[in-house]
Order: sequence, then structure tokens, then C-alpha cells
Amino acid sequence: MLIDTHAHLNAPQFDEDRHEVIARARDNGISRIVNIGFNRETIPSSLALAEQYDFIYSTVGWHPTEAKDMREEDLAWIESLCRHEKVVAIGEIGLDYHWDTSPKDVQNRVFREQIRLARRVGLPIAIHNRDAHQDVVQTLREEKAAEVGGVMHCYSGSWETAKMCLDMNFYISFGGPVTFKNAKQPKEVLEKVPMDRLLIETDAPYLTPHPYRGKRNESAYVRLVAETAAEIKGISIEQLAEATTRNAMELFRLK
Repeated sequence: MLIDTHAHLNAPQFDEDRHEVIARARDNGISRIVNIGFNRETIPSSLALAEQYDFIYSTVGWHPTEAKDMREEDLAWIESLCRHEKVVAIGEIGLDYHWDTSPKDVQNRVFREQIRLARRVGLPIAIHNRDAHQDVVQTLREEKAAEVGGVMHCYSGSWETAKMCLDMNFYISFGGPVTFKNAKQPKEVLEKVPMDRLLIETDAPYLTPHPYRGKRNESAYVRLVAETAAEIKGISIEQLAEATTRNAMELFRLK
């Protein structure tokens, strides 16, 4: 059994066949799915999905690309939702210096506020990091994020940065890109990540793994990520599944 630790199954790309997509995930041995709520629109729909399916859980948070739109009342709203029995993390939060949609200083403020929120409510955090490795690590360190830990979602950085994150009580998660033939660095980092700190995900409907690259991603495809990860680690798919499932259960305190 596998766990997809990061998906967006409430996205409009699934409006026509969402139930079938979820059924396919179950048919492919996906025992649980952590779905991501990251703004005013997606948090309610993610929670609704978690309420509809007992094996789907939700995060609540504010995405860095939309940081400029977050108000003080939004942060209070997110904090109030942390009492929901299906909310397992604050996320996805972080920094994104690739898409120029929110000023860096605003992103950093919103990121820090949500780390503090996570520490107040005692939930782990799911980190979005794009082209901001140094600032993400520095912010996590300064805000004492190690107290709650979390996951570096769809990790794309160096092993040196990964080590710093591991030292701060974070898991390292890999998705579809690790299956790409030219993905040298992710493969090298995955090989070095300790088995007790490794997670897998899809980020569905995005970042579809080989051989479906370019098409819509879905949670069933986390098996393709698992197969590649097992090959890189030199272990069986069963061993990989057992370890990553145990890790996800511990991090998100899943039933």
C-alpha cells in the first residue's frame, strides 16, 4: 500500500471524472491521499473532499505565489480550521521566486506567519520551494520550524540543502520529476535520503511521471514514483512502500 502525500484532486482538471480518478487510486493500492488546500478557494473544496472520503486528508495554508492576497482574517480562518479532524498539516507554504506574482518580502512575511501558526497549533508544515533554497532554509531555521517538522514537497534542491532540512526535522518528498531520464540531481539526492525520512507524492494534476509526462497526473501514478525510488534505492517496491507509508503515517499522524 502506498500514500500519495501531496495531491490537488479538488482541482478543476478533475471536475469531469473525480470519483473515477479516486477509484483508480484505490485500485492501484493507494491507501491514503493528502490533498492540499492553499487559498480561499481550494481550502473549502479540499476539506469537502476529505469529509467525503475517509482515506483522504487535507492540509490548509496559503501558497507563496498568492501571498499578496492573504489578509489577517485569512490567517485567523486557517487557524480555526486546524481543529478539523481531517486537517493534518499547514501547507503548502513557502517561497516561490520563479513566478513573479507576489513580492519577495510579502512572501517571506506570510511564510513566517504560517510557520508560527503551525507551532501554535502543533501541526507539521508542507513546504513549497521554487528557486528560493537559501531563503527557505534560513526562514525555517529562524522561525524554529524544527519544533513541528514537516515535508519538503517535490524536492528539487541539492543534497547539501536536503541535509539542512533533514537536520531540522523534515522529510524529503519526491514526485514525478524523479522518473524523468534527465533528472540527475533528484535521483542523486533520493539515493542519499535516509529511508526513514523519505516520502513520495504526485502533485496531481501536475508533474506527471514518465511514461505519461505531458498528460494529466493522478494519484494512481504515485506507484510509478515508488517503482523508480525503489530502483534507485536498490530495494523492492514492497520495502519502499512499507517505509514511505510508515513515514507518512508518522508525519501526518494518520489513522
